[in-house]
Amino acid sequence: MKKHYLLFLLVSTIGFSQNLNDYKYAMVPSKFNFLKEENMYNLNALTKLFMEKYGFETYLSNETAPDDFIANNCNKVFVDVIPNNNFFTTRVKVVLKDCRGTILYTSEEGTSKDKEYKVAYNQALRMAFDSFSILKTHKYQPSQKSLGMIGEPAPAPAKVNVEKVIVTSENVKVYNSKVDNSSLFVQPITNGFQIIDSAPKVIYKILNTSTKDFYIATKGTIQGVFFSRNNEWFFEYYQNDKLVSEKVEVKF
Repeated sequence: MKKHYLLFLLVSTIGFSQNLNDYKYAMVPSKFNFLKEENMYNLNALTKLFMEKYGFETYLSNETAPDDFIANNCNKVFVDVIPNNNFFTTRVKVVLKDCRGTILYTSEEGTSKDKEYKVAYNQALRMAFDSFSILKTHKYQPSQKSLGMIGEPAPAPAKVNVEKVIVTSENVKVYNSKVDNSSLFVQPITNGFQIIDSAPKVIYKILNTSTKDFYIATKGTIQGVFFSRNNEWFFEYYQNDKLVSEKVEVKF
């Protein structure tokens, strides 16, 4: 039984390694959802360093990146750190997802009992990344998976055009207001998506709700909702007591 288990573990490890070798880049968010600030406790920068250690060309979401990185979401893994703390112990796992939100790899749980969060999170993160060593050093090997679905051309980046309309009065009269069109790109994040420009700069951040195709959304300091209506996407918010609706041409 022990030999069978070791053989299964070896085969699984090889499978994980080959799977991750399909991806050239890694994207690390500049701010994890469970923390209040960008690079809080230096966790985002540390995560980037570990991903580079294991062979990925890695960028934070607020860093300038090469055109190849920006133009194709499916040539990268998206890295997230998931906490599972209790009163006495800080616990985290590292999760890698592809451009469609499918989990490619979940690390073992790293733990720390240090009372200072900065120390505890760093210790727990390092322990979680230690389990990546079973994958050995990542070596990028282009495949259909990183270029697009087999049998299909590589998907073009989701381009987003924004048209702003202001909805006023009981009769819902619509007034067009010109907005500069930009090429934007959709990226999955924990609990939703973010839409970025080529800088890359986050333009919209949309978070899941219990209703399909309806998201809680932010655009900079503006808070609103992002939803689908008649197969079209809209970002809506109030400005000076008037409802503003931005039509967003995007496919998820």
